[in-house]
Amino acid sequence: MRNKGLIITLTLLVSALCIYFLSLTLVSRGVQKDAARYASRSGQINEKARQHYLDSVWRAPVFGPLTYKDVRQSELGLGLDLNGGMHVTLEVSPVEIVRAMSGNSKDPVFNKAIDQAQELRKTNPSTPFTTLFAQAFRDVAPNDKLARVFANTTNKSRGIDINSTNEKVIGEINKEVEEAIDRSFNILRTRIDKFGTSQPNIQRVKGTGRIQIELPGVDNPDRVRKLVQGQAKLEFWEVWRQDEFAPYLNQLDQVLNAKEQATATTTPATAAATTTDSTATAAATTAGDTTSLASQLAKKNTKSTAKADSAAAPTKSVLASLFTMPGTLGANIRDTARVNAVLRSPDTRAVLPSNLTFMWGVKPDVIEGQEYLQLYAIRKSREVEAPIGGEVISDARGDFDQMSGRAEVSMQMNPGGARKWQRLTAANIGRQVAIVLDDNVYSAPVVQAEIAGGNSSISGNFTIEEAQDLANILKAGKLPAPTRIVEEAIVGPSLGREATNQGLFSVIGGLAIIMLFMAVYYGRAGLVADAVLLFNLFLIMGVLAQLSFALTLPGIAGLLLVIAASVDANVLIFERIREELDHGLQPTDAINKGYSRATTAIFDSNVTQLIIALILGFFGTGPVQNFAITLGIGVFTSFLAAVYVSRLIIERMVKNGNTNLSFSTSISRNLFKNINLDIVGKRKIAYAFSTVFILIGFVLMYLQGGPNLGVDFRGGREFIVDFNKPVVASDVRDLLTNQYFGGAGTEAKTFGADSRLRITTGYLANDESVEADNKVQSALLTGLKAKYGAENPTIKSSSKVGATIADDIKRTSVLSLGLTLLAIFVYVLLRFEKWQYSMAAVVALFHDALIVIASFPIARALGLNYEMDQVFVAAVLTTIGFSMNDTIVIYDRIREYLRENKHLTFAQVVNPALNSTFSRTMITFTTVFLVMVVLYIFGGETLRSFSFAMIIGIIFGTYSSLFIAAPLILDTYGRKEKERLNTSTDADAPKLSTAQV
Repeated sequence: MRNKGLIITLTLLVSALCIYFLSLTLVSRGVQKDAARYASRSGQINEKARQHYLDSVWRAPVFGPLTYKDVRQSELGLGLDLNGGMHVTLEVSPVEIVRAMSGNSKDPVFNKAIDQAQELRKTNPSTPFTTLFAQAFRDVAPNDKLARVFANTTNKSRGIDINSTNEKVIGEINKEVEEAIDRSFNILRTRIDKFGTSQPNIQRVKGTGRIQIELPGVDNPDRVRKLVQGQAKLEFWEVWRQDEFAPYLNQLDQVLNAKEQATATTTPATAAATTTDSTATAAATTAGDTTSLASQLAKKNTKSTAKADSAAAPTKSVLASLFTMPGTLGANIRDTARVNAVLRSPDTRAVLPSNLTFMWGVKPDVIEGQEYLQLYAIRKSREVEAPIGGEVISDARGDFDQMSGRAEVSMQMNPGGARKWQRLTAANIGRQVAIVLDDNVYSAPVVQAEIAGGNSSISGNFTIEEAQDLANILKAGKLPAPTRIVEEAIVGPSLGREATNQGLFSVIGGLAIIMLFMAVYYGRAGLVADAVLLFNLFLIMGVLAQLSFALTLPGIAGLLLVIAASVDANVLIFERIREELDHGLQPTDAINKGYSRATTAIFDSNVTQLIIALILGFFGTGPVQNFAITLGIGVFTSFLAAVYVSRLIIERMVKNGNTNLSFSTSISRNLFKNINLDIVGKRKIAYAFSTVFILIGFVLMYLQGGPNLGVDFRGGREFIVDFNKPVVASDVRDLLTNQYFGGAGTEAKTFGADSRLRITTGYLANDESVEADNKVQSALLTGLKAKYGAENPTIKSSSKVGATIADDIKRTSVLSLGLTLLAIFVYVLLRFEKWQYSMAAVVALFHDALIVIASFPIARALGLNYEMDQVFVAAVLTTIGFSMNDTIVIYDRIREYLRENKHLTFAQVVNPALNSTFSRTMITFTTVFLVMVVLYIFGGETLRSFSFAMIIGIIFGTYSSLFIAAPLILDTYGRKEKERLNTSTDADAPKLSTAQV
């Protein structure tokens, strides 16, 4: 084997990285177990206590110098379906952006065009709103110009004037819409990062105005909805100087100290516990008397001065033990919750003036390894609006100061804002003005002089990226871009634990079956394959951990499929080695030749799998994307493990004189020997059978009222509801449909257990508001409790897919299938150099897709009711990949025979090629089929549709590789070739000796 040293080095390097990152996962799991033990009381876990433990070690070293925060961010996490939590997809509304750019114009033509565009959007959900608006404006006023509406002071900087063309205006609107989505994304990311959940994920959906957010472990959906749909509030406030608010804090400190002293006198035991906790929490510093506190707050002392005051202090100060940030008013991040509790207390409200409000800075400062948040004293009362709001900002951008070269933010205000800004800065020379977004202070610059004209800049400790982000935040007040939830899923923790167990059983069961099969069939070589399989699984998990990947149920399905498919490479290699040994070669030569000849087919098979993974990853979302990532990683790790690592092991065993190395057992030695099936001769029967099967399926689908689409494709809301005892699903459906859901289409079916139902409804499907969500859920619970109150109906999870996103999912699913077939056509054409090979492969794959689709209405007629959803699409494309693997192996053998027997035609080699690869075909079919059966049994209801589709796909994918793909080439290229060469008929053709390899 060439480059053996490089391969060994690469394998060791990748293995070391995998060990490292998987170790981080184990450490993180250990900390979480410690937290659970700490919070356990009588077998129950107190969530607040558990979270308190995790917060206390968040920045503490737990793995060498790495803190729990570092470890947590690098672990292999669990997705929402395994851990519980909430997933939302938000759409940033472009309508308000267009209105804002027009200056909220009251022009009747403009508003009629807006209304018409909104109507057009209902029937054209995938068309950008700005395109529909331009079309509607042309229809309403063919000879009018958009510049008449949009040529205003705000848009002058964008180059829009009264002479601008409609194309120019629409182009600038498109730019502003895109920038508004970016600004919304930045605001939401800041909010989510401060939300407090572990491993949040927020990302933009490619090619849309949508933003996806995943929050594992969240148990308060209403809070999340308010968080992600609330408008960003930008304000400019005056700031108190330290010498102005310090006396109030001194007074508050006296009150708090006296209260603590009184508590200590009356309840010594409690006081002792409190003192212990305070000492542990505020170990970074101690403080002196209130005079020392006032001195600290009025002056920016150094850390040494603070320590001197502390050393001289006879007593402890409550506030000084909290406000530990050196040099200014602020606290260690771990103490912010305690500071907030103090500031919200009645004692604090009684002491501080009504126009003094404290707000945290948004970015922590790192001082001597500790993170601190600054606290700002804002001159604000609840009844008074901010002197300036974000609506005055017309433009903001990240820039560089020409004198210092440091990053800064330049901003431009509209005329009204410029006048307000001039008055505010004139009244605050030498003082700070705070820029506040959502009650967090982003910057508080000191005003050096009165600023006229509305032009200003904000300088600070910015990187250019931070300056650009702040500019985006400043502009967020300029263009309101409301968001609406178009897709939502909530998974309860109990369902997550159940799904985790199902996934674990599936992996263990599938792995055990494959390893047992390989050992029984291939003997010692099978044990090598088992070791390589475990190594491949280790690599996949390690790479997923390196990517901070969150494993989900579809990801587990992808993992199982990779495990099963990776065995195919070993099967292909071992079968080739057995052939070479049967031809009389020595073990070393047989191994070299077997690996050499199998590698080409393995490479081609992996490329087709990679094509499918890339397409699924690019066009898929959520579970489909998770599946695709696992599949794509598995392609690379499987190739490394099966082609190179297994060869290193086997060559080492042979080199060490291991004469017991075998590639068969007494059970398998004579299986598939002397196979001589006339597969091609049965092709017309196969053509007829497939045609009839597909026709029956589609006729049944028509009679059933169309395909049984999941909520992904049709839109609507779905709920998983548990009852104390079994209920009749059809009775629940009729009750809800007729009495509570206004006759809207509703389905109810058992989901994993007789006492659990999945209820899907189209009631208010076109209304994506939170109010509609609450109305549907309220109607559901009211209806269920009215008749089944004694069974205690409880919603365990819920999901919502808006009509717009459902149409997009359908469109991208069809596009994914088309692009997959096109990509495979091109690749096969490049590899086999004849279009007939590509055509036959694509027809066979399209046949497989139709068979899988047709099987669903047939199964429905037989009482097995499975839905077609996004995961179903992943199953269809994976079936295509599996079928293509088998087809590629057959094609490769046909090409090999034609190259080595140039006097023979395609017709003369096709049957021998099919027969010589038959053993590999059946072994691969058996292993993958058994794994999918395990997934079908243990994978739970969530993956039942996927595993059923895969079982059908594996059966017919194998069938089409034998009876459709290669025979189709014979019916096109092969027949013409025989006629051209004027050779004899098939019956008279000379037999191909497969020993001539």
